[in-house]
Amino acid sequence: MKIDFLTLFPEMFSGVLGSSIMKKAQEKQAVDFRVVNFRDYAEGKHQTVDDYPYGGGAGMVLKPQPVFDAVNAIKEEAAAKPRIILVCPQGERYSQGLAEELSKEEHLVLISGHYEGYDERIREHLATDEISIGDFVLTGGELASMVIADSVVRLLPGVLGNEDSPVLDSFSSGLLEHPHYTRPAEYKGLKVPETLLSGNHRLIDEWRMKESLRRTFLRRPDLLDSYPLDEKQKRWLDEIKAEENK
Repeated sequence: MKIDFLTLFPEMFSGVLGSSIMKKAQEKQAVDFRVVNFRDYAEGKHQTVDDYPYGGGAGMVLKPQPVFDAVNAIKEEAAAKPRIILVCPQGERYSQGLAEELSKEEHLVLISGHYEGYDERIREHLATDEISIGDFVLTGGELASMVIADSVVRLLPGVLGNEDSPVLDSFSSGLLEHPHYTRPAEYKGLKVPETLLSGNHRLIDEWRMKESLRRTFLRRPDLLDSYPLDEKQKRWLDEIKAEENK
């Protein structure tokens, strides 16, 4: 996969792209990152990228020309048609399902806005997608772009050491993930559930599913509305509700 980040602050990306899984993904040649300062494409002596909004109002608006020219330069040399994502609080709410969808693309372009917003022509005639990572406002789109890239890259084949890891993540199955424990089996009087120490994989799988249902019921019950529960899971959920309502 190839991911291009369009930004006015390229220095913000070095720490994230050069660390942890993002760094390993590049070393494994699973992904190729490029950070593009779209100010380099601005016309005029001062390379102006923003201006006052027509009709008045607070803040400055990103001009269309630098962003269009930067994206067009990327498209001209692209081997595959890129998916051009406008990171924007007005966009589609980001989800694990959307991350999985994007992970199947060959080329992503993430545009990080700044100031008051984008000229509407960028939104209407350049972007293929608009994505919001939540109902809050950031100073710029850089952090959101890195969040999206991280969630996508970890899904690429070979990036994580354990191929089951992304499949078992919270939200990937439609439920929140079950609790995890590791050594020691007892710490300051706090014990690991006996089932996990039993070596009985059937019982362990059942415990994990039931605890996943419990955690989802307690923290994100809305997810259960669209989850296809089988008969056994329905019984477990009834038991959980009875236990938690005591």
